Amino acid sequence: MIKPITLDTDRLQLREVQPAEAEELKEGRTAGLDWLGGIPGEGSQEAAGMLVRAHAAGLHRPGWGMYALIRQEDGLVVGGMGFHGPPQDGSVEIGFDLHPDARGRGYATEALAALAHRALGDPDVDTVFATTTADNVPSQGVMERAGFDRRPDRDDTLVYALTD
Repeated sequence: MIKPITLDTDRLQLREVQPAEAEELKEGRTAGLDWLGGIPGEGSQEAAGMLVRAHAAGLHRPGWGMYALIRQEDGLVVGGMGFHGPPQDGSVEIGFDLHPDARGRGYATEALAALAHRALGDPDVDTVFATTTADNVPSQGVMERAGFDRRPDRDDTLVYALTD
């Protein structure tokens, strides 16, 4: 097994999810990780499914998939965050999912800033995007606190971007 990429922040470790683990996670199983609430959230399960499909199609590139957000104080996974795929035309998109009991503590902001800056350190990336809906005010706040700026909407989706 390939050693997963990890990024450490003040309170979290972002640990890359491997394709075999994603296969487990997409089915709602733990993949050997200790999840807050016992199982991965719906968004994390969806992200794992995206990784599995990309891997099956030969499109997955290590480092450009899903990461488990592991709280350093107790080793619990508080959510998932990751790229919707490898860089394309100088940009990548990030999505995230946090367990309800972990929200409001700055974990998503901390992880988003770290993952976005890691992406911007790659020579193939000059813009990191994240999107949400108009009614998801907490996610909008996460993106703004992580330094993202609002861009023109796409249909009913609010678009935020961080550039180098």
